[in-house]
Amino acid sequence: MHAVRRFSFLILLTAIVTTLALSQPGFCREAGVSDVQQDIPILGTLHTNCSPILISAKDRPEDNLPAPASPSTTSTPGLSSAKTFANNIWKIIGDSPSSDIDPPRRAPPAPLDSVFPSTEYIGAAGTLPMGVPDTDPEYPLERAIWKACPLIKKARIKVYGWVNPGVEFSTSRKSNFPLSYGIVPNKLQLDQLVLRTERVPDTVQTKRIDWGFRYTQLFGIDYRFTTAQGWPPASNQLLNHNYLYGYDPVELYGLLYVPKVFQGMVLKVGRYISPPDIEASLAPDNYLYTHSLMFTVDTYTQTGVLASIQLNKQWMIQAGIHGGNDMAFWNVAATPTAQALVRWTSKNNNNSIYGGVDSVNKGYYRLWREVLGAQAIAQALGTDPAKVPGHDNLQQFNLTWSHRLFGGKAITMTEGYLLFQRNAFRGGTINNGPVRSFGGGGGPGLFLPGQSPVGGFVNYTAIKLSKRDFLTLRPIDFLIDERGQRTGYPTTYASWTIGLTHRFSNMLEIRPEIRYERALSHHVNPYDNGLKRSQFTFGCDLIQRF
Repeated sequence: MHAVRRFSFLILLTAIVTTLALSQPGFCREAGVSDVQQDIPILGTLHTNCSPILISAKDRPEDNLPAPASPSTTSTPGLSSAKTFANNIWKIIGDSPSSDIDPPRRAPPAPLDSVFPSTEYIGAAGTLPMGVPDTDPEYPLERAIWKACPLIKKARIKVYGWVNPGVEFSTSRKSNFPLSYGIVPNKLQLDQLVLRTERVPDTVQTKRIDWGFRYTQLFGIDYRFTTAQGWPPASNQLLNHNYLYGYDPVELYGLLYVPKVFQGMVLKVGRYISPPDIEASLAPDNYLYTHSLMFTVDTYTQTGVLASIQLNKQWMIQAGIHGGNDMAFWNVAATPTAQALVRWTSKNNNNSIYGGVDSVNKGYYRLWREVLGAQAIAQALGTDPAKVPGHDNLQQFNLTWSHRLFGGKAITMTEGYLLFQRNAFRGGTINNGPVRSFGGGGGPGLFLPGQSPVGGFVNYTAIKLSKRDFLTLRPIDFLIDERGQRTGYPTTYASWTIGLTHRFSNMLEIRPEIRYERALSHHVNPYDNGLKRSQFTFGCDLIQRF
């Protein structure tokens, strides 16, 4: 556990130090290479038909300008070094450069304002929709690596990440669950420290096959929700030890873009974020700090193959096969599971409907017979039962309607889902680690023979307030878990949330929010480890990209 924490700290420290070091003007010369003598391509500021022109350092027009007048006073070395360091820090937290010229785009115009987490409607499962260019800014770590090795930039390989601490001040004292992700009340926690390496395929062009990949590494308390059984080391850290902090390779997939299949097909192979929800597992992709109740207990990632095909400008279909919700396909509990989704977008770009089958198979909780067998043997022998890795096998059906308002300066999104499985255990996937105050552990819950249906319904409404601010309301958030299969408590839940996102720059943002939630049925007390019927929280997180 301590080794994992030290490793995560080392990742962040290395990223910051590398960015600062490579930002020094004399770095290349100090390394024995002169950027004036070498004909190294540098991205210039001239554009023709929206394409950048590569010019060498010795040909840059600013080199021919008169030298600025010397200051009348001699600069202090210490002050100059401090100023340089401060400027490099600002390069990390301040606005990162992005092009003022819109790149070519084959898809319809972006429906939403750029102040929101995404300018596109949901449905691309964490990747760019077909025909949409990559318009991300150059992140500090990425820019530093590109400067040190232009070949990486030429190959369009990006390396960047973010650090995401947060705190939930709560009326609960031990656990905030089923609030997610901030399950620890009244303490500052590291939600996510993420390092991502990726190459985005160019789906705007239609002449050639292109490829890409994504590798996203996550460390923090949020690993508890993204963990997939069979993917080390998170699977062992959570399901055998119930650690608060863990490391999870939450995304690891390859991409193949084939332009001649209808209007383009992207084939995704590996571990990917489950497609259908309004919300997503990773912090920058969300409208609020906390998640809806229904998102807390549905599928997070899948490991398999997913094909996304753009039939025309209005219709996109997806079909895939994976090893089951939150399971590696080589895991002992994995089972072949089908996936089929469709998205429609109106011609005026004001509406989108996306939904279908996220997971469907025979629908029986995985290894339920083995769990019951181990319990029977232990009871007969008077010993502790063997630890069986029983796992959820959610059958999941989603439908989401998105509607933009005021030309994309506001959006309302409404989602509903149905989950069910047979012969499950209360509380979901078995956590064989020790019981912790923040939740989890203790082995299997009560056996629930027959079918355990779960329903969810949520609405997000977001409104742009300024160039750097938007307000988000979550006025509807219901989770119907009448057998307690997903949360451990048989009841229906409701929550109400309002939050603000303020961006200091495109590298740094904060998201304060207030939230109230309550159990509505059966006089159950599901909050604070069974002590309270309701919970009020004030939370805030920070996202710093690097």
